[in-house]
Amino acid sequence: MMWFSKSLRVTPGLVRSAIGISLISILFLCGVHGSCRGQEAPSVASEVADFQKLEPALKFLRGRNARTYAITGPNGIDEATYVKIGGIEQWITIRGLDRNNPVLLFLHGGPGDATNPWGYAAFRSWLKYFTLVQWDQRGAGRTFGRNRASASTITPDQMVQDGIELSELLKKRLHKNKILLVGHSWGSVLGFFMVKARPDLFYAFVGTGQVAAEFSRSSAVAYTALLQRASRQVNLQAVQELKQIGAPPYKDGKGFGVLHKWAMLSERADVFLASALGFALTAPGYSVGDINDWFDGQSVSGEHLEPFFDELDRKLLGGELNVPVFVIQGAEDYTTPVSLAKTYLDSLRAPHKAFATIEGAGHFAVFTNQGEFLKDLRAQVLPFMH
Repeated sequence: MMWFSKSLRVTPGLVRSAIGISLISILFLCGVHGSCRGQEAPSVASEVADFQKLEPALKFLRGRNARTYAITGPNGIDEATYVKIGGIEQWITIRGLDRNNPVLLFLHGGPGDATNPWGYAAFRSWLKYFTLVQWDQRGAGRTFGRNRASASTITPDQMVQDGIELSELLKKRLHKNKILLVGHSWGSVLGFFMVKARPDLFYAFVGTGQVAAEFSRSSAVAYTALLQRASRQVNLQAVQELKQIGAPPYKDGKGFGVLHKWAMLSERADVFLASALGFALTAPGYSVGDINDWFDGQSVSGEHLEPFFDELDRKLLGGELNVPVFVIQGAEDYTTPVSLAKTYLDSLRAPHKAFATIEGAGHFAVFTNQGEFLKDLRAQVLPFMH
């Protein structure tokens, strides 16, 4: 999600604290300690001790999830490994019920917000129709954990080349002529430049949570849409808080925090984010250290890629991609507004274009409404994959 602005100098840490979605904090304050009562913050030592008490339950749940989400069919594929990409070892998973199915490479958002820690559950229904590849990009998840030093030199061009190299590897390894590319939020930007550089590798490109404008414009459109929504629903608290901060830009993180608080609540993203953490903590083969790498990677990736965001976003408009392009957007997306995503697609030159919305869904529609998203993929995109 493009939540960082050069003019604001907003850091990922500020974002997390301003929006109030620090999932680790939610876990400790509302889960480990039983409720969110007003009380003194526990000491670090007591937090660690309390968390250690959860380990037997987490171990049990990891084992149960390993059995529940196992792929056991004779023609299935379930691989999880590091591969050498861009000179470093990067983590990928490859899962599907039939290895004859087309290959779908999913590009996570953030940047740095790897889906592998919880995507084993989120994408379960897709495995009947696709061989799904999830990649912890440079600076994300387990790739970050194994290559912390390299994250300090990360650039968008390097990540594009990583993605191209991975796509070539997947074609060869899985014996496919081309693959389908799906990018969420930051992944919709990364995917655009991958396809632009090497259209021969891909059947089509699907963007969701589609980034379509520089931060300042996106925030302004989101503010107007959120205020209109709050007024329609007679949400007096939202109206009051939004009017108090006024329209962006903001001089500090306070206005930004209020804006994204109401974006998250309006999209019901708070529930999704909490469930994602739950699945990550109980992911088969994962440890608390892996979860820490997941969070640390988001901070480091955002810090080093943030200076490039506005320039990259401007390059999306009026571009040209030589493959079919689809945008499937949550109709209630106030993080990357629907109107801007539609403008982006209208401005794009491509051999085929289609735009779809999922009613009642927000920025995370691909995860919260997997069934409807999959239905659109099968109806609109699969016919182009031959």
